[in-house]
Amino acid sequence: MCGRYSLVTTTQQIAQQLDIVLDDEQPIPPNYNVAPTHPGLVILNEAPEQLQYLRWGLVPYWSKDTESGPKLINARREGIESKPSFRIPIRQRRCLVIADSFYEWRAEGKAKIPYRILRPNGELLIMAGIWDVWRNEDQYMRTFSIITTDANAEIAALHNRMPVLLQQKEQQTDWLADSSLEQVLDLLQTPADGTLRYYRVSQALNSVRNNGPQLHEEETDASLKLF
Repeated sequence: MCGRYSLVTTTQQIAQQLDIVLDDEQPIPPNYNVAPTHPGLVILNEAPEQLQYLRWGLVPYWSKDTESGPKLINARREGIESKPSFRIPIRQRRCLVIADSFYEWRAEGKAKIPYRILRPNGELLIMAGIWDVWRNEDQYMRTFSIITTDANAEIAALHNRMPVLLQQKEQQTDWLADSSLEQVLDLLQTPADGTLRYYRVSQALNSVRNNGPQLHEEETDASLKLF
């Protein structure tokens, strides 16, 4: 699964990596600890040259309200086309979720130790997402979910699930395009082995109140601290 991630980047880096011209080049505030219900930076299929913030945790359009149901922060690729919460978004409302890393926890003894997972070459992670819009009279909310798949070789040491990554321009274009359901589902593959690396980070990450560059620092045997 993917329950936390980070985004420290610039609009220039996003535009260069995705090979697009963005309508807005405003500074992007660094966020080292993006958590469920927080805003996440995405590119929607309805506006592929615009960066937008949506709330993380998909609320289906048919929900009675925005808070009572489960927080759908992840959508499993298996059967996504038939799940009530996801079957319309996977066909009509897809997005790219932009991150520079995501986090996963591994049980070590009685502790759960966080690890930061990123590209070895410093590229951004472009995760496959779906979104929806919930309305009720004068209320309006757009939310998203990150699609997950089986873990590749390196991530399997931490968890059995990971986000679907769309790192190639053709994949990103097809994901945002008016593609057939068959074409869309074909994109939901486990990333190739060797795509990512990871290292241990501070247990300060466990609290959403902590959000600073120290969360990206590697914890070595000499620097380990308990929080």
